[in-house]
Amino acid sequence: MAVNSKPGKKAPDFQIKDTEGNDVRLSDFQGSKNVLVLFFPLAFTGVCSKEMCYMRDDLTFYSDLNVEVLGISVDSFFTLKEFKNARELNFTLLSDFNREVSAAYDALHEDFFGMNGVSKRAAFLVDTEGIIRYSEILDNPSDMPDFDSVKEVVTRLTVAAEK
Repeated sequence: MAVNSKPGKKAPDFQIKDTEGNDVRLSDFQGSKNVLVLFFPLAFTGVCSKEMCYMRDDLTFYSDLNVEVLGISVDSFFTLKEFKNARELNFTLLSDFNREVSAAYDALHEDFFGMNGVSKRAAFLVDTEGIIRYSEILDNPSDMPDFDSVKEVVTRLTVAAEK
């Protein structure tokens, strides 16, 4: 894992396009929201659909605790728009088409079934100060992030913020 993607480190900022072609920056949420950044390999694939639909169905938990969810893949924002609509996803998807964000978070496969530069499945929880509080980078694309652990950290952050 790259030094810049470990818990306790400042999260690499980024600016990439959402499904409407608008620029979204991680730093836009600083001072106001925690952010769960979920990297996933490719839209419309089985495990990616399962993961994103899981997040869709569980979004209220995160929203209620002031967490913005951002899904990121190397697909074009045009493809991600179709994926979002087809799966009725209720959170922001971002296109890392140039693979710069995935690389900055050390979440980029060198070889993914013969394709170079596909995002690894990964989860990063970034607090309101821009510090990574949870990170998980999965080398096996069939594995899902440990959402129970993510929720545990989110809950701790929320409790700490209320004190």
